[in-house]
Amino acid sequence: VRARDVHTIPTPRLGGLGMLIGFTVSMLFASRIPFIQGLFAQSQQAWVILAGAIMISLLGMADDLWDLDWMLKLAGQLLISVFVAWGGLQIISLPLGSLVTASPSLSMAITAFFFFFSIKAVNFEDGLDGLSAGLVALGGIALAIYSDIDIAMVGMCVGFLMHNWHPAKLFMGDSGSMLLGYLITCASIVMTGRLDPASIHASIYLPVFMPILLPILVLFLPILDMCLAIVRRLRKGQSPMHPDRMHLHHRMLRIGHSVQGAVLIPWGGAA
Repeated sequence: VRARDVHTIPTPRLGGLGMLIGFTVSMLFASRIPFIQGLFAQSQQAWVILAGAIMISLLGMADDLWDLDWMLKLAGQLLISVFVAWGGLQIISLPLGSLVTASPSLSMAITAFFFFFSIKAVNFEDGLDGLSAGLVALGGIALAIYSDIDIAMVGMCVGFLMHNWHPAKLFMGDSGSMLLGYLITCASIVMTGRLDPASIHASIYLPVFMPILLPILVLFLPILDMCLAIVRRLRKGQSPMHPDRMHLHHRMLRIGHSVQGAVLIPWGGAA
């Protein structure tokens, strides 16, 4: 139990390993199901996503076990993001006034930043039992309209919540929170990353780019919390990754909410 933790009883925090195993098994089964196995045969994209998921979870596991320096962890996250972008998962087009096609180097940079931002947002928000898993599951339910990967992600989150609802018997740790941020980003990019600007009329930009907007909307509170934390720490002359007990969920507990209440309110916002 660390000084910044809400829990008072030592609790295992490698639940992310179980989440990764669940996602991996579901992807392997999916590759053999006639209905969707063509997605695995036609493109290496699904396998790149799975490889990235394994790498990001292993990085988080190393941090859970040995408390890596934040610069080392940041470098690892960026390298994995670049690897996935290089493997074909990239944001090629952006709806900026008109549909803009990014150059290869700019596309990779935008994709890597999008991955990093989502991973950090979920990682920062993982401070109460069930909070991150529930938020990502709600986003995954919406994104499942577009992406099969999200069905596996939702199942992984719901299964984990059985062990993580307050009082939690198991924590996901960084290996789980980083995996969730990574997967919700993958699912959004799969649908919109390689759109052809010539084939899309301006009137349908919103529905076409909804998969990119959904994670931002669902993770609005975690993203806001992350931005406030970075500003707060820099104003104090601290590292932006310096841990504290000033996150939104910590403040909700201090003004009298129960742990369950401080989890259900953000869930309602995401829903």
